[in-house]
Amino acid sequence: MHDDASPAGIHHESRPGDPAGLMAFIDASPTPFHAVARLAARLEAAGFVAFDERARWTVEPGTAGYVVRDGGSIIAFRVGTAPLADAGFRIAGAHTDSPTYRLRPHADVQRTGYRQVAVEVYGGPLHYTWLDRDLTVAGRVVTSDGDIELVHLPGAPLRVPSLAIHLNRTVNDEGLKLNPQQHMLPVWSAAAEDASIIEEVTDHVGADELLAWDLVLADTQPSALGGRDDQFVFAPRQDNLVSCHAAVDAIIEAPLSAATQVVVCNDHEEVGSGSAEGARGAMLEDTLSRLVVASGDTDPQARPRAFAGSILVSADSAHAVHPNYADRHDPGHQPRLGGGPVVKVHANQAYATDAGTAAWFINRCREADVPVQAFTNRADSPSGSTIGPLTATRLGIHTVDIGSPLLSMHSIREQSHAEDLAHLTRALTQHMAS
Repeated sequence: MHDDASPAGIHHESRPGDPAGLMAFIDASPTPFHAVARLAARLEAAGFVAFDERARWTVEPGTAGYVVRDGGSIIAFRVGTAPLADAGFRIAGAHTDSPTYRLRPHADVQRTGYRQVAVEVYGGPLHYTWLDRDLTVAGRVVTSDGDIELVHLPGAPLRVPSLAIHLNRTVNDEGLKLNPQQHMLPVWSAAAEDASIIEEVTDHVGADELLAWDLVLADTQPSALGGRDDQFVFAPRQDNLVSCHAAVDAIIEAPLSAATQVVVCNDHEEVGSGSAEGARGAMLEDTLSRLVVASGDTDPQARPRAFAGSILVSADSAHAVHPNYADRHDPGHQPRLGGGPVVKVHANQAYATDAGTAAWFINRCREADVPVQAFTNRADSPSGSTIGPLTATRLGIHTVDIGSPLLSMHSIREQSHAEDLAHLTRALTQHMAS
């Protein structure tokens, strides 16, 4: 597999929880496929071995491995010292995808003498934040000879220009209204006769022809530290690459324990998780079940016993209170940047947290000397959701939904606190070790 992502990636990382390592990971991961490739490389460097889903598995205490499904989802595991039926699993879950715009199968558009790119919305991006940004194309392609190539075009070949205020005089008073079908097509060239973006990608990978592609738009501005004393992280896709990065750090750093440690990073959470590799699919269930059998326990009750003794920490981004919109939060639940992980609770189960699982995570935070916060929605505001309830429903595993606080969620460029990465990493490491 060819990878045109920046070589910055994992090799510049230092200690777990270091924001420089997170930013290098984000910049090298414009798509779930790039993120999984980077996570797999980090795991291999730590001694984890790739497992093939088509092969027969055999594991023993201390076996450290990972499995990838369809390029965008990854599960890592370290088998514990006790039988799985007795000690169960300690699982950290996250997702690899973020809101963006996906190139259509017929991506070439010509309008009023310009050559543009046809895209459709993926997930729920804040459309206006993508205007006037320096954009590129990234993802994977399948060539005519069957090769799968990772692509990350250099430079900034695309841009979605905003409409000048002189042609939209009421925009500041009445607000900006964007129709994604009409207004979010990026400009590729000022000459309609120029080559299309797909021809550019084809030339870039050195192929004769591309048969299909999973390509999206990506911001080209590098991640950065900012604010007083560089306390903030400004970067795209922090929802939810922050959790992926912290979870993999945690399983690498955690000591071998009685329970089997697992990290799952699913694709397609932002569009409902309905895929073979998403949280609604069987990937995690397949992997956990295989580990029970591969460890040599053939008792039909071993799997349900292992699941009953397991706990999942579903780590996704959490809404930090916005100082300009504090009234959008419940007055008693206003998490702040830098305040540590947030336990997310919802009476109608948009989050899977209950009293027992919340207490589990709070105790892990206390053991790790990590501050912890809480979030519930306003009673008059609908809630988003995560992979937590989906996984808990499918597997019957006790689950707590938590997240690192974030501002500008689903913007092209989000804002977090540098210390919160270390907080989350320490909390997940303690979870793995317990």
